[in-house]
Amino acid sequence: MAVIVKYVVERDGVEKMTFASKAEADAYDKMLDIADDLEAMIQGSGLVEQEELVESLALYLAEHKEEVATILKGKKKAPAQSAAKKPAPKAADKAA
Repeated sequence: MAVIVKYVVERDGVEKMTFASKAEADAYDKMLDIADDLEAMIQGSGLVEQEELVESLALYLAEHKEEVATILKGKKKAPAQSAAKKPAPKAADKAA
């Protein structure tokens, strides 16, 4: 018999996600806290009326907080991986 330790993130009595490590569970819980704060801020602005949209937007921003922080600091975002790996145009393509 194996003993398995699971870390469960719960919000308002509802299981949100289960993790194998405490660090992952803590990071997810923190992301949900950020999303809650963003949701309150967006709702307070009155710019978005649909509650589902506000919730989705807040969660998206929280999940991408590093990118959002970079943008808010006025720094340029690193180019996407796919763009960096694009092959150089062939000589025949340049002539056209």
